[in-house]
Amino acid sequence: MLETLNNWIISANDWIWTYLLIILLILIGLYFTFKSRFVQFRYFGEMFRLLGQGVSNGKGKNSVSSFQAFCIATASRVGTGNLAGVATAVALGGSGAVFWMWVLALIGSASAFVESTLAQIYKEKGERSFIGGPAFYIGKGLKKKGLALLFAFIIIITFGLVFNSVQANTIGTGQLGPAIILTFFTLITIFGGIHRIARVAGIIVPFMAIAYILVALFILFNHMTAIPALIGHIFSNAFGIEQVVGGGLGATIMQGVRRGLFSNEAGMGSAPNAAATATVSHPVKQGLIQALSVFTDTIVICSCTAFIILLSDLPLDGTLKGIQLTQAAVGHEIGPFGAQFIAFCILLFAFSSIVGNYSYCETNLFFISRHPAGLQIYRIAVGGMVFFGSVAGLDIVWNLADLFMALMTLINLIALIFLGHLALKALKNYNDQKRRGIKSPVFKASDIPEIEDQLSEWK
Repeated sequence: MLETLNNWIISANDWIWTYLLIILLILIGLYFTFKSRFVQFRYFGEMFRLLGQGVSNGKGKNSVSSFQAFCIATASRVGTGNLAGVATAVALGGSGAVFWMWVLALIGSASAFVESTLAQIYKEKGERSFIGGPAFYIGKGLKKKGLALLFAFIIIITFGLVFNSVQANTIGTGQLGPAIILTFFTLITIFGGIHRIARVAGIIVPFMAIAYILVALFILFNHMTAIPALIGHIFSNAFGIEQVVGGGLGATIMQGVRRGLFSNEAGMGSAPNAAATATVSHPVKQGLIQALSVFTDTIVICSCTAFIILLSDLPLDGTLKGIQLTQAAVGHEIGPFGAQFIAFCILLFAFSSIVGNYSYCETNLFFISRHPAGLQIYRIAVGGMVFFGSVAGLDIVWNLADLFMALMTLINLIALIFLGHLALKALKNYNDQKRRGIKSPVFKASDIPEIEDQLSEWK
């Protein structure tokens, strides 16, 4: 009975993700790309400038800086999927899957900009920082409280409990000692609330990203002469006649697109929960910064993993899968230290994802109820699921989480379709102020008159 149900859930996931959500995500991403006049490309330099400003700004007692919010979102995005998921995509879809991961990230950055800008527009003042996200802009913007509550409930269950169990399972060895240690550090972090999570993410994310990128650059430097041929192979495999004739082009595209989506989360409605916490003078600022997070996750981190695997020349015949393939590739290039380094990366990537995922859920728990007892009980439940995931696994729970995430994504996309024009109006306002010589644009609720009465934090 349980196996039959699990198989049904797997089939439902494949159909929904393949024939519905991926098509919607691409179409909506393309729509916002054109309507924003390619915001993710035109403002690429501005994204880095704003991120740099955010390192030192907004660090008050009751505020989260734009840099910290970026790190929280990146902490959730950059997880074991960047190591294991990319390896799976390359193993099943070939090198061409990398190209389609890039395409989805570049298109999805526009959706990430819109959803994070909306989260800022509709944010509210919480007890210790701003709070907001899809539940808030669905409830206030669409005036669909029931749909907003459904979204909040799904993300609380999926990201805080099930996905955190999956991340812990990647770290866990099935032994009691490591499970207790991981659970302990998770609890002391999340019981410190959003500010402690922001500080932890602000330390771990830059460190783990820089360390992983440096190792990847070392390997790329050792294969300098092979890189042009590798790039050519990625593009040829993405559109190759061989793949079309062999019927593998669909697998190449789907592996790249699906793994890219699972990694960068653009349009899913998760990262806006972190974006809303930032203290900024204009919603567009955080929207641009969060678009950069998609670039960091896929174009940088995922590409590092893909290049390492492809340059290692290890057979992609299914003998090695997931994280084992990544470990073997790094070990092949830098020796026995490689496996230890990847194990360390898994620890950091997974732990950062756990606390990042939890931060999304705290915001949505506040949306449902601000009773302090409920928050404490939920934190204990998160710790329990981290411990459970470290010592055990249950496939049906994880597959069910994919189904829940599909529903969450669909709800968020509906909201983006109806509310996305507001983010574009905010972008126009930002552009107008920049053209008038204002170096740091300031947003007021009156800048979007039709929703002025809904924007209490921008009066």
